Amino acid sequence: MTSFTNNQIDIASLPKMEDLKLESIAPSYFRILLFNSLIPYLFIIGCSIALKFFAETDSFINTSFWYVILILMISFSIQIFIFRLGFKKRLYALREKDIIYSHGYFINETTTLPFNRIQHLEISRTFLERKIGLSTLKIYSAGESGGDISIKGLPKSVADAQYAFLTKILNDRL
Repeated sequence: MTSFTNNQIDIASLPKMEDLKLESIAPSYFRILLFNSLIPYLFIIGCSIALKFFAETDSFINTSFWYVILILMISFSIQIFIFRLGFKKRLYALREKDIIYSHGYFINETTTLPFNRIQHLEISRTFLERKIGLSTLKIYSAGESGGDISIKGLPKSVADAQYAFLTKILNDRL
């Protein structure tokens, strides 16, 4: 009969996240982020122009129009700046026994998903991703809902290779 042991682990001897070489997603994915964030701004600007056109004699609307345009330009610039900072934090690594994905600037979230917890895989491509040659690799975990990983902005060849690699691992464990 073996006795139960629960020895303490020296925290200093643990591997450091900083030593892990994480890969960045394709730089061209930033264009998709720009385009997707631009659509609501263009809609609001279009509505503002229509309102200004129909109420061209009302000085309050004419003055408000320029304030709305200024606020939209400032908020869009801030959003793009934050996207640019956060874009550099979209990193992933495929290791022997798991996959790691890290993203977010203000709130950085790192998810590590062991291969034995992967339930199924999916590759998706939006219209813009197809035009630029990118894909999204979605990895769904078994059980916990917070363990799913969706890596957007992978070159199609990289996403296909990782999909094939992970599919082989899933099939081998059956």
